[in-house]
Parts: sequence; C-alpha cells; structure tokens
Amino acid sequence: MTTTSARPRRAGDRVANPWPALWAMVVGFFMILVDSTIVAVANPSIMTDLNIGYDTVIWVTSAYLLAYAVPLLVAGRLGDRFGPRNLYLIGLAVFTVASLWCGLSGSVEMLITARVVQGLGAALLTPQTLSTITRIFPADRRGVAMSVWGATAGVATLIGPLAGGVLVDALGWEWIFFVNVPIGIVGLALAAWLIPDLPTQNHRFDLIGVLLSSLGVFLLVFALQEGQSHHWQPWIWAVIVAGIGLMTAFVYWQSINRAEPLIPLHIFADRNFSVANVAVAVIGFVSVAMMFPVMFYAQGVCGLSPTRSALLTAPTAIASGLLAPLVGKIVDRVHPRPVVGFGFSVLAIGITWLALDMTPTTPIWRLVVIFAVIGIGMAFIWSPLAATATRNLPPDLAGAGSGVFNATRQFGTVLGSAGMAAFMTWRLTAEMPAMPAGGHAGGVEGEILRLPDFLHIPFSAAMSQATLLPAFIALFGVAAALFMIGFGATVITTIHAQTGSRAGRTVDLGRGGREVDTDEIAPVDGSPGGPPAEDALPEDAVLEDPWHEDALQIAPSHAGTGGSSWDGVLPETFWPDPLEPAGGASLRAPETEELVALMHNETDTDRLRGLPLEHDGARVATPPPVPAAGDLAPPRRPHHDDIDTDELFRVDRMFNALGQPLHEPLDDSGGYGRHARRDRG
Repeated sequence: MTTTSARPRRAGDRVANPWPALWAMVVGFFMILVDSTIVAVANPSIMTDLNIGYDTVIWVTSAYLLAYAVPLLVAGRLGDRFGPRNLYLIGLAVFTVASLWCGLSGSVEMLITARVVQGLGAALLTPQTLSTITRIFPADRRGVAMSVWGATAGVATLIGPLAGGVLVDALGWEWIFFVNVPIGIVGLALAAWLIPDLPTQNHRFDLIGVLLSSLGVFLLVFALQEGQSHHWQPWIWAVIVAGIGLMTAFVYWQSINRAEPLIPLHIFADRNFSVANVAVAVIGFVSVAMMFPVMFYAQGVCGLSPTRSALLTAPTAIASGLLAPLVGKIVDRVHPRPVVGFGFSVLAIGITWLALDMTPTTPIWRLVVIFAVIGIGMAFIWSPLAATATRNLPPDLAGAGSGVFNATRQFGTVLGSAGMAAFMTWRLTAEMPAMPAGGHAGGVEGEILRLPDFLHIPFSAAMSQATLLPAFIALFGVAAALFMIGFGATVITTIHAQTGSRAGRTVDLGRGGREVDTDEIAPVDGSPGGPPAEDALPEDAVLEDPWHEDALQIAPSHAGTGGSSWDGVLPETFWPDPLEPAGGASLRAPETEELVALMHNETDTDRLRGLPLEHDGARVATPPPVPAAGDLAPPRRPHHDDIDTDELFRVDRMFNALGQPLHEPLDDSGGYGRHARRDRG
C-alpha cells in the first residue's frame, strides 16, 4: 500500500499563486530541451577540434539521449517519494555542473562521459515539472499552465539548432555548454525560492521493474542509434529483440506486482492518458525527424551557414510561442479531439508542403511561410496533449504519469532520429546511385555542406522524399486525436486493481464527459441498512480524480431532532477525510479539523437523477441518524466509504446536464439528506 507523509488532500497541494513556481520550472525545462538538439549544429566543429570521425561524434548526442531516456520512469516515482521540488533541484544542479564539465572537456571520451551525467540530471528534472503543474494548478487554470509547458517544449526543440548555430559561429562549440552554467545557477535560485514543497508518497521501490525497464530501454535506444552506422547487422536486430523481450517482461511484471509497481498500469484505463502518450510519441518523432533533411537541404542546396539554416526554422518557434496563450484558453473550454486533431492536420499539411517545395529554385521567403504554418500546427499539439494526459491523474499518480508521458516523448525523439537517418540514406542511395551511401549526409566534415551544382537536383529530391516520412507519421497523431474523449466533465472511474476492470455504470452527460456510479464496488461497510462487510471496496482499489474543483454548496439537514444545517463551499473551504474502508463520509474544516458535517453515501445517483435503479450497480439504504450536536466536539475520527463522487463532488455537472436539480432530502426518516447546486457566486 502507498502511504503519505502528509494529509493527502488535493486542495493542500494548491498554492495561492502557482504561476511563479511555473516560471521557475520553465527555466530548467527549457534549458534541458534545448540541449537535446543544440549539439547537432556543433558536430562538425567538435569533429575538427577533437580530431574524431562521424561515427564517434554521434555518441556525443547518443550518450545524452540514452542517459536521458532510461531513468525517466524511475525519476517520476522518485519525485513522488522524495518530493518533486527536491528532485528538480538535484536534477538541475547535476545538469549545470555537467554542462561546465562538457565545455572543459579536452577529449571525446571525457565529453561523452560528461554528456551521460548531463542526461541523468535532465532525466531527474523533467518529470517533476509536469507532476508539479498537475498538483499546484486547479483544473480550471491547468490548461493555460500546460500551454506554457507545451509551448516551452515546442519552442525549445526548435531553438536548439538556432542557438547552437549562433554560439558555434561566434564563440566556438564549447559555449553551447558554458551558456548553461549561468542560466542553471539562476534557475536553481528561482526554484529554491518559488517552487513549493508538496506532500510526498512513501512508495516502495520496484527494483525488478527498474532493472527490466532500464535495460530494455537502453538496448532499444542503443540499437536504434547505432543501427545505421553498423549497417543493421544481425547483432543489431538481436539487440532489438532482446530489448523488446525485456520490455515485455517489464509490462508482465508490472501486471503481477501486487506490492507497488513502477508504473501503475491502471492509469492507462484513462483513455485520454493512453491516447495522449501515443500522440506525444508521434510529435516527438516528427519534430526531430523533420530537422535532419531540412538542415542538409538548407546548407547543401541553399548554401546557408549553420546560423542562417537555423534561422530558417525560427518562424515555427515564433508562431508556436505567440499562439500558446490562446491555445491554453481553448484547452480549458473545448473538447481535446478537434484541438489536437487540428494541430496534427496542419502539421501534416505543412510538412507535406515543405517536402514538395524543397527544390533548388525555391525562394527562402516561401520556406519561411511554410515553417510558420508548421509552428501553428505545433502550437495546437504540445500543450493540449500535456493537459489531456494529466487532466484526470490523481496526486499520488502525478509523478508516475509524468514519468511515463516524458519517457514516451523522449522515446519518440529517439525513434525519429534513428528512423530518419536510415530513411535518408535509403533515398540518397536511390537518387544518387553513383555516390556512396551517406557520402553527402553522414560524412559531412565541414561547417557548411557544399555540393556541386549538378548534384543539387538529385540531392534535393532525396531530402524532399525523406521529409515525407514525418509528414506521414503526423497522420498517426490525427488518428490518435479521434479516440480522445472530452474533459469538460472529468472522467471519474473506480478501478478494481486485482482485475483491472471498471466498476459501476457509465452515464454519458454530453461534452464527452462521463459519470460513473461507484456504489457497485464501494458500498458502505457497517452502516445501517448497508451491505455486508465483505462487499466493501478492496484496499488496493483506486479512485481516480476524486476531487472536483468547481465550487459546490452541500447542505446536510435532518428532520424531527431539532436539527441543524450547514452551507459550505467546496473545495476552497472544506476537504474530505482520506478514504477509509468503512463508515460514512464527512467534511472537516481544514485549519481546525472541526467536524462540520456528516454525509452518507449509500444513495445511488441513479435515484437522484430520477432514473430507474439497476440491480447490478444501484443500492439505496436509509442514511444513518444524525448525532446530537454535543457529539460533534471533540470530533471522533469519522469513517469514509470511498464516497460516491458523483453525489458529492460531481453532482453539479450532472444536474446541470440533465436539468434536474435536487432540493429534497433523500428520505423522511430523520437521516441526513442533502441538496447540491453549482455555486454561481
């Protein structure tokens, strides 16, 4: 079981103004993502300075990607256990020191080692940004926050080559690493000052899961990175098969691990989380794969320097950044399907247009327009995907979910890099058969790729055809968007951890949202008129997103006892006690812990909506009698019954959707009744 070191109330994670914390995290997150692509432009200079070949210099990038990708799953869980703020600070400190080490390296061996350490720091930091955003921002503002996070990811991926070109041309390759040091120091100071401490989850450490996932990801990434340079020899395929086998064993182990798995597989029961992971792998693939043929075309055919080649892609970053605030507002109000689908559609159209226009005679201004169109598409992808993936994750799964999401994105970038290298070589061989495979791409030794005029047409054709690969892959993002469901009304589902099956009956409320009656496997144990104790909710069952941020007014009342009533606003004023295996529901004041109301859950929401009861999921029982006022102080610790979230926290959307507000107590027997309405104040 998972325990917590602080009272696990969702509202307790919130801070009065979470924006300063977000801006502090953006500093480190941006720096790390820029470093994923900044080295590509500097490779020719590094080769010349350190007197090494292409097969060696590629490890400067590969080592970073491997060290970044492998620990991401573990880092998310470590953030849950030791606190996302602490892991963020450690990761940023490691990354900053390693950046200084990279710049001071006098040999390629030292540089590669420093890049490994740099990647480890990046892996510790990255998952903490997304999990912290999920926990400190309320749902009605989380979309805008995610738009900032998503825009940072999109812009950083494109700024990397631009920054690398400028620094290499002006100061030398060492400065692509030295520039991180002052930025990292400022980022550490801001993070220590502005990022709040959040309650931690005392997770068990899944050592077997760590070993299986780390080795599996390492073997897959290694084979994909090295496959092209080793001509996809049989041993490369053997490594790929071994990696797939280890990852299969990892998934199986997660499914049978009853203690606490590294990845709680039930988070994939949330369709949006699963679909968003597919989509973020697609955009990771596309954003990296697109840049390879573009850079070779710009330098080899258009004759641009590294800096000017990188400037060619600047409109993508500008368009994505300018649209980020607008997209953030849209995400909070609109179904994710058309938003993400629009983004991937525009992206696919833009890249296809780019591929068709990559000719020796294409004017530069037209390429600039195309990259602006691509930026519009990316603006509608990054932040909506982050918001969609994390919208329904409960706080104790925020770190694990963030780790999975970021690991999937990073794995997509690795696939994009390796896949495009193989595809480019294939098209170069086909279009320029007299040239050695990769002779004008993989073996570039100068700072600017120069080709004789008679090769411009076949080389342009090869790069154009290669660019069609990311355009085609982007269509998988469109397909993924079609499977998204709305989060206008949060999906609340109770999952039985042993069987993985959903419980309760799903009711469609429009806007793509769903309400699930949790009474079927969450009866009140031991309450008057309730079912027997053996039917109670299992301890390992998980309630996803039991909190709803919209204010509700809940008024308990009783008849025939002199009575009392109370009106309070949730969640700003009150929070529910932690889930416990038996009893009724209660509300306590957060500061004094004074018991202010008892709420009985044994009513099925079908009855509240006036719908017929169903024998397989509906139970109606008499609520317990109200204790005398004197019994409320000092408060006796109340029991919680894994409350029917439809009734207490989601009832506002349910009644708004069906037009049937409830104003009557549940019964006339002297028990607690309630009414609920949306707070319009």
